[in-house]
Amino acid sequence: MDELENLIARVAQSVAKSLQGEHGLHGTAEASHGLEARTVFSADGEVLTAKIRPAERKTPESPQEIARLIDHTLLKPEATARQIEQLCAEAREYHFAAVCVNPWYVRLAADLLSDVDDVEVATVVGFPLGATFTEVKVAETLAAIAAGATEIDMVMNIGALKSRRYDVVASDIRAVVQAAHAADALVKVIIEAALLTQEEKIAACLLAKQTEADFVKTSTGFGPGGATVEDVALTRAVVGDAMGVKAAGGVRTYEQAKAMIAAGANRIGASAGVRIVSEAKSKN
Repeated sequence: MDELENLIARVAQSVAKSLQGEHGLHGTAEASHGLEARTVFSADGEVLTAKIRPAERKTPESPQEIARLIDHTLLKPEATARQIEQLCAEAREYHFAAVCVNPWYVRLAADLLSDVDDVEVATVVGFPLGATFTEVKVAETLAAIAAGATEIDMVMNIGALKSRRYDVVASDIRAVVQAAHAADALVKVIIEAALLTQEEKIAACLLAKQTEADFVKTSTGFGPGGATVEDVALTRAVVGDAMGVKAAGGVRTYEQAKAMIAAGANRIGASAGVRIVSEAKSKN
């Protein structure tokens, strides 16, 4: 077993032991290749530090390919209808993967993009804290889908995860996933990685995978930190190739986007999508 596989196995084993011991849940991890890792364990096998960095992966070669990985995002509370109209016009022009807007603007975005086949409408649920009732998250999900959303970015219950209430976290995600999947909508689970320890990040990824979510997303963009290359690489290593990984928060340049993609992201959440694609055009 190479260094990366050893790291993932040891970290996942620690989390899986907690899951099994506390609430009877089971976790497994899959290692992705092309990563380099270093870890430090205590005498009893607990992870003290874990550093993961990506080896070079092939990144999209054209601005068009970069654009197809971007969720063009505007989630500021003061966003106006005119700004949403501009966001959707840019998504139409650049062919971004999706627009990501607050629930109130889903219907507007869906109407503006109703004749466009290649731009999805994403929205946020339980945003930005993740601490509301599961029933409320499900109601938000159903209302958003009824308004035209096709992708749901939900914030997991962060406090429950840090309290090791993995049963609560799992049931919360699963309820949203089931509601969304029944309507053929995708679910991205936002774990707010900047608030988590390494073990907690692993646990969050395992729970998202166990509950059949479609993506793990690093950040809300409203927390103490955004996406990092290490967090994206760790997430990809844990979930393997079966799930998506969305890097969100603080990705503002083409070089940053390339680094996230090299680490394993296959979606980028960014309000600077136009800038990223424009920089890609100037460098290709």
